Amino acid sequence: MGTKVKNMRMTHTKRSLINAFVNLVNEKDFEKITIADLTKGAQVNRATFYAHFNDKYEMLDYMIDDSASNVIEKRTLGVVEFDQDTINQLVLAVCDFHQQPKIQCRRSYLSLAPLLKEKMLIELKKYLVKSLDNICTDSEKSFYVPIYANIIHEAGYLWASGITPFDKEEIAKKASLLITGGKG
Repeated sequence: MGTKVKNMRMTHTKRSLINAFVNLVNEKDFEKITIADLTKGAQVNRATFYAHFNDKYEMLDYMIDDSASNVIEKRTLGVVEFDQDTINQLVLAVCDFHQQPKIQCRRSYLSLAPLLKEKMLIELKKYLVKSLDNICTDSEKSFYVPIYANIIHEAGYLWASGITPFDKEEIAKKASLLITGGKG
């Protein structure tokens, strides 16, 4: 079998497993989802599941990593810059990231929130390190990047949690002004 056909089949099967997971997580808590539940929902056997993932935790990691990087890519259009507009888009990316699982898997959202935060912070830090390459020294980046990433994440998370009275555009603007030192 050609490599392209094999890769398409693997991609289709992985997508089926992920869709089964999303459907299941709406019905039951993450901890109660079994491999049998996933394989039944995806209409594959256990061996097929294990050909793609070691366990449901690896599957969840894969889904979250992919989602975090994709939402940043989508909001920044793949452009790596450090300016007010880009920081604004990063906050909106965090809003999108936290809003999606809250809608799709309400039952498990609270138990998954710490993992979602961890994965998004990793992606934000990667982006910020690149965006500050020609602006800051390595020492400055090691100081600023974690602070900026946490501000960006917290702003988006506050909005997604409904904790702030601001709409997402307003909170994104306020956070980007805070980070870039602008006036609002």
